[in-house]
Amino acid sequence: MLAPVQLLSASRQNLWRLTLIRILVLVAQAGAVGLAFKSGLLPLPWQQLSITLTVSLALCLLTALRLRGPWPVTELEYAVQLGCDLIIHGVLLYYSGGSTNPFVSYFLVPLTIAAATLPWLFTITLAGLALAGYTLLLVWASPLDLPPGPRESLLSYGMWLSFALAAGLITFFVAKMAEELRDQEELRAERREEGLRDQQLLAVATQAAGAAHELGTPLATMSVLIKELRLEHQDPLLQEDLAVLQEQVRLCKQTLQQLVRAAEADRRQTVIEQSCVEWLETALKRWHLMRPEASYRYQCLGLGTPPRLMPPADLTQALLNLLNNAADACPDKLDIRLDWDHQWLRLSIRDFGAGVPLAIAEQLGRPFFTTKGKGFGLGLFLSQASVTRAGGTVKLYNHEEGGTLTELKLPRAYGRA
Repeated sequence: MLAPVQLLSASRQNLWRLTLIRILVLVAQAGAVGLAFKSGLLPLPWQQLSITLTVSLALCLLTALRLRGPWPVTELEYAVQLGCDLIIHGVLLYYSGGSTNPFVSYFLVPLTIAAATLPWLFTITLAGLALAGYTLLLVWASPLDLPPGPRESLLSYGMWLSFALAAGLITFFVAKMAEELRDQEELRAERREEGLRDQQLLAVATQAAGAAHELGTPLATMSVLIKELRLEHQDPLLQEDLAVLQEQVRLCKQTLQQLVRAAEADRRQTVIEQSCVEWLETALKRWHLMRPEASYRYQCLGLGTPPRLMPPADLTQALLNLLNNAADACPDKLDIRLDWDHQWLRLSIRDFGAGVPLAIAEQLGRPFFTTKGKGFGLGLFLSQASVTRAGGTVKLYNHEEGGTLTELKLPRAYGRA
């Protein structure tokens, strides 16, 4: 099951940033118009400019109110918003000198935003709109009637201010928008990978359910035959071997019963809360019955009260799989350590085997890939899937002193209400 992710869409976040750009530009435009009006240096149509700035302010307010609603922001809407910016800027230029206004270069800012965040068709359409507006301003605009000296000075300072404003907006806001889109694409890739993994898990679970149903009959037959053999043959050595076989068959039947009970408990959400120490020690006892030939040293390094958690059955099975992998590498003197802090619960399992070959390290954890002569290559894959669903991680390292170190990390408050 995919974990829910609460994220705003890239278009919505980018529209928020575009609204912020509008507000900053509107403040700069209103300040420039107000300064020119107060100084009396420029004979401009103040009423028309004031109406255009009011329309720009209304667009900012309406967009902010629209973004507070639940409706998704489409790419078409985002492109229309950029088109409105181009039109408003063109109208302001029309009443303030047309193409001779140094702020004509601001046309490039919405186009840069479109190129960084929208498909090419929208970008080309907006580029055509900007080019058409610039062309109209070349032949049709209200000219500025200024003497040559002040005109050149105003043009020079205006060009510098226009460049600084455009460079700042493009550098900060467009970079942020492009980064947001990259993050969204990475998230989509992760979700696709999780979906593929869950499909593989579903296939494995379906096969496991069928196998569990079919194994009941041969296990019952084996249990009856072992009892009869123990009654017919009194050889002490044979009795000892038959007792081990009987215990292993009983353990297999118990595992199948626990599988059914765990599925029912998961359906009813009746997972028992316990401390991490109790959970680990119970799992170790169960695992040692399965692998009596293995020896281990267990250390609890955490300080303070052990964290409490509600581990589902698949998380316990993941731990058993990791212990089995370590015992398969080297069953002698496994080093098991439990530790925690304010955020994470950490469990490390170190074996003293040959380690993980570097040539196949990247393939570990893939379904049906195994380095053993036996097995199906599903243990580590299922373990990683269960731990990832719990919000944790499983990592394998080659220990610097030999062997393999397996690290399992879980959120401290996992499973608690």
